Amino acid sequence: MTAKKLPVTPGGEVIVYESGSGEAHVDVRFEEETVRLTQLQMAEVFQTTSRNIQMHLRNVFFSKELESEATTKDFLVVRSESKRSIRSKIKHYNLDAIISIGYRVNSKQAVHFHQWARWSASS
Repeated sequence: MTAKKLPVTPGGEVIVYESGSGEAHVDVRFEEETVRLTQLQMAEVFQTTSRNIQMHLRNVFFSKELESEATTKDFLVVRSESKRSIRSKIKHYNLDAIISIGYRVNSKQAVHFHQWARWSASS
């Protein structure tokens, strides 16, 4: 059995997203020609809970609206706790998943984020 080697922290350019209301400020990573966010970042962008995001993701994948393998990518993220570094495997979702979830939880914010992501990617 071989272990799958995960990339450490996603690469690419980071741009700060600010919601239209100014309530959300999220570091958005552009990588492999798409935007990638974690569940926690999606919750912040769409002004809801990560539990709500998780529920909607489960429904999207269960209904086969999107395929998990095509829209998610695992990264090892390193964070500091006290004096030690902790490595955690964190799922990051692409723009298709982000927009699908956004329209379910906060369509106004989803439209704003989608427009911003398209504009930022083309700049």
